[in-house]
Amino acid sequence: MRREDTLKFSFRRILVVMLFGVLVYGGYAVYSGVGKMRDALTSYEGWTFAAACALAFGNYVLRFVKWEFYLSRLGISGIPKGESFLIYLSGFVLTISPGKVGEVFKSLVLFETHGVPMTRTAPIVVAERVTDVIGVVVLIVLGSLGFSGGLVWAGVGAVLVLVLVAVVMSETLSLGILSLVERLPGPGKKIADKARASYVSLKTLLSPANLVVPTLLSIGSWTLECLALWIILRGFGEVVSVPLATFFYATSTLAGAIIPVPGGLGVTETLLNRQMHELGHVGTATATGAMMLVRFATLWFAVLVGFCALGLLKRKYPKLLTEKAEDAPAAVAPNT
Repeated sequence: MRREDTLKFSFRRILVVMLFGVLVYGGYAVYSGVGKMRDALTSYEGWTFAAACALAFGNYVLRFVKWEFYLSRLGISGIPKGESFLIYLSGFVLTISPGKVGEVFKSLVLFETHGVPMTRTAPIVVAERVTDVIGVVVLIVLGSLGFSGGLVWAGVGAVLVLVLVAVVMSETLSLGILSLVERLPGPGKKIADKARASYVSLKTLLSPANLVVPTLLSIGSWTLECLALWIILRGFGEVVSVPLATFFYATSTLAGAIIPVPGGLGVTETLLNRQMHELGHVGTATATGAMMLVRFATLWFAVLVGFCALGLLKRKYPKLLTEKAEDAPAAVAPNT
């Protein structure tokens, strides 16, 4: 089986995307005023940044458990857990893609290393995003208890989730939308054909029976990243309650996911900074410093982890993501 022509990634292409992201983020850092953070950073307790990175990695571990849950529900077996973990982490190299849809990259890696068709596993990315949004909305609700204005974000997120799940679970609506896409000029027909091939897997993953466990894992994993913001603020000597830090991080994360910009760049940072300063009464310099550090600990740390995982996979599979990798290995299980 030949690999998907539309997703032939190479290290050079990935590096171009990542360098663009770094330039955008660097420009934002300068715009935010790195100089304003200098005084705040002089008294910052560095160990809290390491703790934030550890919490972020805990997030990745819980989300990997969700990945394994979805693979088992699709009947995909025979992949060593260590390799599966590296394959999952490799998806983080494209974390800064809009809505993190670039994480479908791990489906390509799984295809090239174990022959699992991408049409079977690509829907996992959609299911992950749906359960992540549900988990973040729950955290917003918990963080907004007794806090005016927080439930507005929860309502917006809940409506989006309900609409998405309703469309996916309704075969009539889903196939109707695909029929419209098929009539669009350009690659519409090809996209619709691939989406139809993936629809059965996606409907299985988002069935009510398969929503509970992944959603609980999402709540737990995103709680860890909310705690990363809380502990970084503690490193600056700011006493902000866990519910308030949870509200700040969850709402800014949701906003960055809704607005289609790579990795929520600019959107998440601006909202997070503003909320800490205006609602949490954190000083301007400290809020800017905390915002930058938590984004390095949760966003750019993920990208670094992704590249490390991909490098380890390349050592075992030298032809991975190369132009010479024309054929995938045989599928690891008869039902994949």
